Amino acid sequence: MTRSRKPPGGQRIRQITIVGTGLIGGSLGLALRKNGFPGKIIGCDHAAVLARAKQIGAINQGVSDPIQACRGSELVVLATPVGGIIELIERLAPHLPSNTLLTYVGSTKAEIVAGAQSAFGKNAPQRFLAGHPMAGKENQGIKFADPDLFRGAVWFLSPSPEQKLKAGRIAEYLTWLKKLGVTIAVIDADQHDQLCTWISHVPQMLATALAATLVEEYGEDAPLLESGGRALREMTRIAASPYSMWRDIAITNKKSIADALLKLEQKVAHLRENLDTCELEVEFESAHKLKNRSPRRHGVTEKGR
Repeated sequence: MTRSRKPPGGQRIRQITIVGTGLIGGSLGLALRKNGFPGKIIGCDHAAVLARAKQIGAINQGVSDPIQACRGSELVVLATPVGGIIELIERLAPHLPSNTLLTYVGSTKAEIVAGAQSAFGKNAPQRFLAGHPMAGKENQGIKFADPDLFRGAVWFLSPSPEQKLKAGRIAEYLTWLKKLGVTIAVIDADQHDQLCTWISHVPQMLATALAATLVEEYGEDAPLLESGGRALREMTRIAASPYSMWRDIAITNKKSIADALLKLEQKVAHLRENLDTCELEVEFESAHKLKNRSPRRHGVTEKGR
C-alpha cells in the first residue's frame, strides 16, 4: 500500500479564502473542487455574488468582510481588480498569521509587488507570492465561472530573488495549481508587465479601438458582426470586456502600454502610407512569421526554485 506524500515541511492547506468570487475567483473555487481539494473554501464578495458562488459549489461559505473572511485560512487569493488588490494587501497584511500565504491573480506585477514588499517588509518572501493566470473571458461575473477555465493556460509567477518555490506553503500551492492543468512560468515582475503589455493589454486596446470606431462609423444597431464573419468576431470579441477591470490595468501599467501603442501607431501609419507599394508585402511576410513559428514563451522559465 502506497502512502500519500505529505506536503513539504509537514504543512497542509486546509482552508482557502478567495477575495473576489467573480469569473476568475469563482472559476478557481470550482477548479479546486473539481480537482480534489478537500478543505474549506471561503469566498468574500457582495452578498448576491456569494450566494451564487455557494449555490454552484465554488465556495463553502461566504463572508463579506475581507479580514473576517481570511481568518483560519492558510492561503488567501485576491481576485479583485488590480486597484482593489493593492488596497487589500495593505489592509490585510497586519491581520494575516505569519504562516498564511497571500497571492493574487491580477495581470500586472511591478506596482503590486512593491506594495507587498512595503506591507510585509523582510518577511515578504515567506508571506506573499505574485502570480497571474493567462485565462479569462470577455464576460465577467460568477455566472460565467468555469472549472476548466485554467486548463492549458500559463500561470505566471514573479517570485522575489530569495523566494523558494519548492518549499513550504508555496510548494503546496503550486502543486494545486498544476492539478488545475496550468503550466507554471517564472518571470521577473517588470519583464512580466512588459510581456503582458504585448500579449494581453495591447490586444484589448486594439479590440476596443476597432469596435468603438465601427460603432462611430455605422452606429450601434448595424449588423456588422453578422456580415463581417468570423474574422471580425474574433478581432472584436474581447471588446466586450468590462472597463472596471481594464481601468486598473491601464493605470498600473500605463507607460508600457503607452509605449507599445505608440509603436503600433507607427506601424499602422507605415501600412497606410504604403498601401500601393511593395512595402505592404514586406509587412505581410513579416506578420506571417508569427504564425509560422512554433510556439515558445519569450523570457520565461518553467523551472521552480
